[in-house]
Amino acid sequence: MSSESAYEVAVVGGGPAGLSAALYTTRLGHDTVLIDRGGGRAAMMADTHNVVGVTEDISGMEYLQTGIEQIKSYGGDHKRAFVSDATQHESGAFELEMDTDTIRAEQVVLATGFSDGRPDPPAPRTARGLHYCLHCDAYMFVDAPVYVMGTGNSAAHVAMIMLNFTSDVDILLNGDEPTFDEDTERQLRAHPVDIVEPEVTGVENDDEGWLEAMTFADGTRREYRGGFAMYGSEYNTELAEALGCELNDDGTIAVDDHGRTSVDGIYAVGDVTPGHNQVPVAVGEGAKAGLAIHYELRTYPKSLDEIEQSGAVDASDVPGMSADLRARAREHESNVSVETEQAADD
Repeated sequence: MSSESAYEVAVVGGGPAGLSAALYTTRLGHDTVLIDRGGGRAAMMADTHNVVGVTEDISGMEYLQTGIEQIKSYGGDHKRAFVSDATQHESGAFELEMDTDTIRAEQVVLATGFSDGRPDPPAPRTARGLHYCLHCDAYMFVDAPVYVMGTGNSAAHVAMIMLNFTSDVDILLNGDEPTFDEDTERQLRAHPVDIVEPEVTGVENDDEGWLEAMTFADGTRREYRGGFAMYGSEYNTELAEALGCELNDDGTIAVDDHGRTSVDGIYAVGDVTPGHNQVPVAVGEGAKAGLAIHYELRTYPKSLDEIEQSGAVDASDVPGMSADLRARAREHESNVSVETEQAADD
């Protein structure tokens, strides 16, 4: 038997975008729940790249867990669960169905991301030779042999881009026929990129699991430091579609500059929306959505129309934050003050 919990804001997805949105709405005084099933693209990061203030020795799992703990410390709730369905109640609130719980929220943020298309095995281990983010990981392969696995225009363009970092780039068709359009193929043939047609039959790793080489159906062996798989993306838009949100032609959720979808009260951020799939970009999108939600939900200031209708705000009606969040805020700031004093004494 399921129970029901009510929040002002529900964030679905615990990647960088969802964490950022939940962090902002919680600290801005709105009862918030982050619903996270675990995993995701950021969780697969062996190292964190291109995030100011976060060193590369921090894994994706560590980065995400730190975000969850931050949100909880400010008074937000966290549920490890999968949202199977979403509907809008006749009251206007949204209901999110999970196995043992139903969440009702005034505003919902969808940070559900996408899944990368993956090559058929054999293939290198993800993050130990198989990568999906060119802008995150190209720096790792300066002056090193690199492959790009795929058959379409995106694989060709990534291979040519990698020539900015190394002179040794192969496209691996893995036994499939290329689908480059005419212009892309002409462009590719004018760059020093080898096109390797035979199927990959084996992967060689060093003692620590890092890629060293691949073998092919024609008996050849090629050494690589690592490379990129380009097999497209499958956007996780089931909840958005259930709620009636408009999608773009590429499968992403259509949003404005602050993450608003075509359905009032539903926001979308991160990899499930158009744009660069980067941790700092996702964090910024989550922050902008959180700010927009705050403007929508905050109790004060009352508008002149509201004042004329119901009168001036009484001192007994403020603050606007819930009692629970205010208690958590006082506890948090008290702990911070103690830590600061202890550091000063030391």
